[in-house]
Amino acid sequence: MIFMEERHQRIADVIRENGKITIAEITGEYGISDESARRDLRMLEQKGVCKRTHGGAILLQPVSVRPPVDRRFECMPVFDNYKAISCKAAEMIGENDTIYLTGGSLGYLMISALPRDIHYTVVVNSVDIGRELRSFENIEVYLVGGKMRRSGSLVDSLATEFVSRMHFDLCFITGAGLTAAFGLTNGTDETAAFQRIVIKNSRRKCLLIPGAKIGTNSFIKVCEADDFNSVITDWDCVEEQITALEEKGIAVIIVGESK
Repeated sequence: MIFMEERHQRIADVIRENGKITIAEITGEYGISDESARRDLRMLEQKGVCKRTHGGAILLQPVSVRPPVDRRFECMPVFDNYKAISCKAAEMIGENDTIYLTGGSLGYLMISALPRDIHYTVVVNSVDIGRELRSFENIEVYLVGGKMRRSGSLVDSLATEFVSRMHFDLCFITGAGLTAAFGLTNGTDETAAFQRIVIKNSRRKCLLIPGAKIGTNSFIKVCEADDFNSVITDWDCVEEQITALEEKGIAVIIVGESK
């Protein structure tokens, strides 16, 4: 039997080391009830250690989250929540749609789930994703022009001007943080400016964001939360944020379930 303070310290250590912890892990390790585990996390949240989620808690993220300088999609780990979000998003694509597909990791993961039995048009601002789409005979692909980052994405003023001349039936956007009060945020002004134009020129707007990024703010505001029709996230989402997003009329889709 350990004291509550020691239990809190151990829980905090796990969150700092792994980035998160689940209610099931706490109850299994310390033999306490779900209610007690949630109380522990509530107290740790009040101390600024973590942010409570649907199934446990996650580590608080720093405000300034910048994209990787050299992103290699083929080498990145594929997490279950990212895969589930990307597969759910691909189900939204319909016959003859013109879509914008995010140049982030979730966009790359969507490739394997994209429909192959209907015709549609895809606009991408990632040379790596564009390369992968060459094998899809049912898709017309437009690659955004501009200065390429080392990550393979294009979001400069030329890229923004390029998409300003387009209209989309559906856009898939990603970001570094989302709160109901402040909206979607990202790490650079170039990315935010590019995304604003895509969102403005889209009939339907879908945000793809892991639950760990909900309830946090990054550096630059992109848009209001309710600029999106729908948000697809996972079981690590912050409960009160989901409620607040739904109160704004946003359809929040939570994929999978807490393990």
